[in-house]
Amino acid sequence: MSWTDDRVETLKKMWGEGQSASQIAKELGGVTRNAVIGKVHRLGLSNRTTAGAAAKPEAKAKPASKPEAKAEVVEEPEQAAEPEKPELKTEPAIAPQTNLPARKQIIPAGQPLPPQPSANEISPEALAKVNEIEKKAKKLGLMELTERTCKWPVGDPATEDFWFCGLPVQQGKPYCEAHVGVAFQPMSARRDRRR
Repeated sequence: MSWTDDRVETLKKMWGEGQSASQIAKELGGVTRNAVIGKVHRLGLSNRTTAGAAAKPEAKAKPASKPEAKAEVVEEPEQAAEPEKPELKTEPAIAPQTNLPARKQIIPAGQPLPPQPSANEISPEALAKVNEIEKKAKKLGLMELTERTCKWPVGDPATEDFWFCGLPVQQGKPYCEAHVGVAFQPMSARRDRRR
């Protein structure tokens, strides 16, 4: 469908009469409501809210007056009354709960990390194994990790020396055998350390 001069004139005429975009599309045929709206926009036709407001006072019938009273009634265009603004409440919708656990602190990049578990919390055998394994690690970047590579992070993520182990994972775990020994410790070993 192309916008011929005749179709554009019909569109302008119907738009000026206050017809809806759907009605205009139906009259023109072969064009959608959205196409009519787009063409109206491209033609820069006036927004009909002002035309509709001007047409309103004319559409109002003059009040029925008695024949003997021949006073001329001059109507002023109605001012659009501002809608009442809802009162905004400043109190929170849900009362804050004070018994929630404290949130973990988010450390910005480049800041020192908080103290990590000390070496005496990890068994010496596991620590020695990790030190040996990290010498053989593939030192992969985040985008190089797969489901078969160890995802144990090494170093500070805010520095360029940060990498992941990358060795083959233990079946059903996200880490290699050495890092599983550090990450997944038996419950009894953890309980003994707390005493």
